[in-house]
Amino acid sequence: MFVNFALMINAAIFASGEGTNAENLFNYFANDPRIKIKLVVTNKDNAGVIARAENHKKNVQIISKAALENYTDKFIEFLKVEKIDLIILAGFLVKIPEAFIKAFPNKIINIHPSLLPNYGGKGMYGMNVHRAVIENKEIESGITIHFVNEEYDKGEVILQAKCIVESTDTPELLAKKIQSLEYEYLPKAIEKFL
Repeated sequence: MFVNFALMINAAIFASGEGTNAENLFNYFANDPRIKIKLVVTNKDNAGVIARAENHKKNVQIISKAALENYTDKFIEFLKVEKIDLIILAGFLVKIPEAFIKAFPNKIINIHPSLLPNYGGKGMYGMNVHRAVIENKEIESGITIHFVNEEYDKGEVILQAKCIVESTDTPELLAKKIQSLEYEYLPKAIEKFL
């Protein structure tokens, strides 16, 4: 089979936690000639994503929040040397510096655990979102996959997917529903980009 590597996209996944979405992407795109997940970036040296990335033979770069802010230009240069075309934020809990957004316009994708514009903005991540949804007795929730711009959770929407919030749902049960949507739809959103 002939593969035109000039058309292959090199992606970096930025994650701060366990890395289940990252691992889902490793598996989903393992044999896809259009994309190579080349690098995993994390801001925590004890993040679960590190072991998952190493199991899949992915390069891992650990960078602190302070280093990301203070050495933004150097890190952008590193990503350019690595020929990174797409950045996927999969539970990365550090605000992306504006210089990154300018260096990778419409090439940074984020997954957010609510139907934006609802429950977005600073401090709205993970269980904070699910608790707020339950407390406000919402009847549906979901995910939003969007491009990153200078404002928290305000970039152009690529895809949204919904789930029903039952009256018996706890934040933990809702989190499982949201995670299922993430596993199903994040790869599809990336395929739209490809």
